[in-house]
Amino acid sequence: MISQHKTTTLVCDGNAPKPYPLPAQTPVHAGPRRAKAAKAKTGAETIPLFDKVRNYTSAAQVRAMGLYPYFRTISSAQDTEVTIAGKKVLMLGSNSYLGLTNHPRIKEAAKAAVDKFGTGCAGSRFLNGSLEIHLQLEETLARLVQKEAVLLYSTGFQVNLGVISALVGRNDYILADKSNHASIVDGCNLSFGEFVRFAHRDMKGLERRLQKLEPEAGKLVAVDGVFSMEGDIIQLPELCRLAHQHRAAVMVDDAHAIGVLGEKGAGTASHFGLTDQVHLIMGTFSKSLASLGGFIASDAATIDYLKHNSRALIFSASMSPANAAAVMEAVRIMLSEPERIQRLWTNTRRMKEGLVSLGFDLGASETPILPVYCRDLVRAFKMTKRLEEEGVFVNPVVSPAVAPGHELIRISLMATHTDAQIDFALEKLGKVGRELGIL
Repeated sequence: MISQHKTTTLVCDGNAPKPYPLPAQTPVHAGPRRAKAAKAKTGAETIPLFDKVRNYTSAAQVRAMGLYPYFRTISSAQDTEVTIAGKKVLMLGSNSYLGLTNHPRIKEAAKAAVDKFGTGCAGSRFLNGSLEIHLQLEETLARLVQKEAVLLYSTGFQVNLGVISALVGRNDYILADKSNHASIVDGCNLSFGEFVRFAHRDMKGLERRLQKLEPEAGKLVAVDGVFSMEGDIIQLPELCRLAHQHRAAVMVDDAHAIGVLGEKGAGTASHFGLTDQVHLIMGTFSKSLASLGGFIASDAATIDYLKHNSRALIFSASMSPANAAAVMEAVRIMLSEPERIQRLWTNTRRMKEGLVSLGFDLGASETPILPVYCRDLVRAFKMTKRLEEEGVFVNPVVSPAVAPGHELIRISLMATHTDAQIDFALEKLGKVGRELGIL
């Protein structure tokens, strides 16, 4: 029986990997004999810190069942089809919403940046690592999301860590949706402020918590725009109304909204026409924008403060030139080819209607993220394995990414999926769903 302890079953999503802990007796790169020899050599078996490592068995149990679904190795470009163990499978687990990760123009832009700037910056933005391409990209993104200024970070995870911990200090409060991404949670925990959570999309709960706080205290409300597991959208109009009433700042994580929602793919605030009421807009490059890194957009004074106070920025190496160039070209393509976003939503409707007609429970999804609820951990792992055997790659989502009893298969659509691919996936999903008793 697999342990149901909340710390033993983690899930990866596209914004930032959440590690699935590995058992000491079966290291990834070592057999049992090597592991035993290594322990004897280091004396780790006598160190209390490693008790949790030695006692961890959950991943080994899943492996023993032949259902381990993580760290699957892909040996091709991220596209609508990928190669795993020499076999082509349909990719329904990617965050490349606009299908740009293998676009020839983006690859050429990255190559040109390497030719001009080299492969890395050899330092942080704060010191020797600010390149002209970084400034150009910041200006481009500021225009996209309609904010005065933008600051780049090396990863999306670092944005939330660095921004929240720098802005929320002692005697301040941060209020956050319980379904927020792990990077927001960790940013809240890293700050010196008081961390207050409210139930998922519960605006009444948010209001009650705001009412209890001192009127003059600093307050930040931080939420995902599109929630990466459930696929639903924050009720931004009501959230902004409450924040304004209680003099709180608003930060929206648009990792899964850039390139998906809003005018020209500008995100959640644009989608609702509330850009002027959202003080901080965060986005990542590893999804619609076909690269790696992240950004925060705000007024010029806030960005200048973060430049000089955000430890995750100051003490991290700069975003590589190739990554920055790839984002720049991806934005150009997104703006010049609005039909990509239109096609993404056409594909989403086709898949969603097909899944609903088969009888699957998709919860409250409103976006190209479609959660197929299994409501059982083993069943979610079995469905992942069986679908891969049938030629379809999906992601299992289990505790703590979702509450126990809400386990699901996360399907995400791309603009470049064809009708034939979607119909193939629906056929296989129906077959496996019936086989496992989900339908």
